[in-house]
Amino acid sequence: MTIIFFIKSSTIDIGKYTIKNIPGSSGRLDVISRCVLAAILGDDNFEKDIHIYLFLERYGTFIFEPENLDFDIFPKNEILFTDYFVEFLQNYHFRKNQHLNPLDLVRTSKMSLIEAIKHFQKLNYRIFILKEGGRDFLNLKNTIQKMDNIVFILGSQKDEFLDSKELGELKIPIISIGSQSYLASSVIRLLKLHLLALP
Repeated sequence: MTIIFFIKSSTIDIGKYTIKNIPGSSGRLDVISRCVLAAILGDDNFEKDIHIYLFLERYGTFIFEPENLDFDIFPKNEILFTDYFVEFLQNYHFRKNQHLNPLDLVRTSKMSLIEAIKHFQKLNYRIFILKEGGRDFLNLKNTIQKMDNIVFILGSQKDEFLDSKELGELKIPIISIGSQSYLASSVIRLLKLHLLALP
């Protein structure tokens, strides 16, 4: 099973970034960092066949594919990852010289989230939106576990994209992890726990 997570954020802004106040100085890049780490890190290596796409409105689309990264030097805690990712974004957009960054092999793309959804639909991926009020994931778990290729779309707290007409027109099924409200990174961990569990 291949699992891809799509995370969209319109709030990320590293113009005034400081490591002393990551949430307040970056538009909540800490949330994005937690999602990346939750998605691709396993117990002692990267998760196999799990990718995460970040659609950052001000900066572009960034694709984390573990096969392109080096686990030994990959930043595995939130603060270190965020600092390297900010440096990566600054280098990518402003072409500053910098020392070797363990995220240098992260792929970039010009695809918007809508374009990426349509691309993976053509590849026969099953696509789901994660949102409160959707169908209960646990009731669909056995069916989803039998699927080969899946994309899960998560939004950020201040992003209205999941409710947009543009996304609604694609008629993507909406599912929810129970009635409790979870952080996006916790949703990712719960999905992994259920879908990657041994039968």
